[in-house]
Amino acid sequence: MSVRVAVVVGTRPEAIKLAPVVHVLREQRGADPVVFSTGQHLEMAQEALSMFGVVPDRQLRIGQPANGPTGLLAAGVAELGAEIGVGEFDWVLVQGDTTSALAGALAGMAHNVPVAHLEAGLRSGDVNHPFPEEHHRKAITAVARLHLAPTPEAQAHLLHEGVAAVDAPVVGNTVIDALWWMRKRLDGTELDHLGLPTNRTLVLLTCHRRESQGRPMRRALDAVAEVAAARADELCVVVPVHPNPVVSEAVRDRLSNIPGVALVEPLDYRTMVALLSAGRMVVTDSGGLQEEAPALGLPVLVLREKTERPEGVAAGGVELVGTDPDAIKRGIERILDSPADAAVGSECSSPYGDGLASARVADALMGRRPTQFRPQ
Repeated sequence: MSVRVAVVVGTRPEAIKLAPVVHVLREQRGADPVVFSTGQHLEMAQEALSMFGVVPDRQLRIGQPANGPTGLLAAGVAELGAEIGVGEFDWVLVQGDTTSALAGALAGMAHNVPVAHLEAGLRSGDVNHPFPEEHHRKAITAVARLHLAPTPEAQAHLLHEGVAAVDAPVVGNTVIDALWWMRKRLDGTELDHLGLPTNRTLVLLTCHRRESQGRPMRRALDAVAEVAAARADELCVVVPVHPNPVVSEAVRDRLSNIPGVALVEPLDYRTMVALLSAGRMVVTDSGGLQEEAPALGLPVLVLREKTERPEGVAAGGVELVGTDPDAIKRGIERILDSPADAAVGSECSSPYGDGLASARVADALMGRRPTQFRPQ
């Protein structure tokens, strides 16, 4: 008798973190994963899935231009519910804290299909940081039956909220599986089309968070621009410009024509992994990069006041600098002026995973008790 799993994918980060799980499930005797692409971020999610050789079994289109936040959620629940309600699924697997993940969880609950939440238990303690993700992840916890915690700290949050330990195994974060899988497949040509200087230190900058938009983001970008211009002979800050028009306008206004800055189009995952492997440090407000960069030995400055991923901070590889210009400049200068660790750019011991998380997830879905991930 097979275990049928509805795998809900809506955004690029979800695609990256769920693709390794799909691979493992497809290799399992008795497992039947069915991949639903919701269309929340249609092209970016499809591109990421294709990088891993995963083709969606069902394609929805909830991310229509007319769908605002409530319309997106309503369409997601309705369209996923119509599929899940007739699919005889044993599990609905959702990842993280997106609108697609919440829609999948609510659709599964409405049809009495058990919900498994991958990357469960992340908490910032502030419902406005990040917004609306902190609301989403807590709502998913309320309806999920299996809580796949990435770290012991995430599990502790779940236990504190009343989830039983047997229902909240620590499996690690599947993004480390994806990162190492992709890194092994690089051929050294991934960065050629970007035209980056080969004789300068590469720094990756990404920013897009809703709570930083406006004056906070402009101040952060100005700080990076000042450091980049002052060290243009030795430094190249690579900035993939986010497609959100509010963000892209701020980035181009603040960073265009700044010596030491290279604005590039959004990077596919393969190119991003190559850039991380060749880089010296990361400045970001992204959640995923807080997990990926430490696994390759890169120090990270986080442009946020709070993080739901404190493990990297505790391990010493991640520093919260918010959007304060002085803190950002000090952080960049300190890292650049320090000797680079020999492990930078290579697979390192990570507080977030060991590359085996997807196998543990499959074990849990198949009714086997998974081994617990324990950071070194």
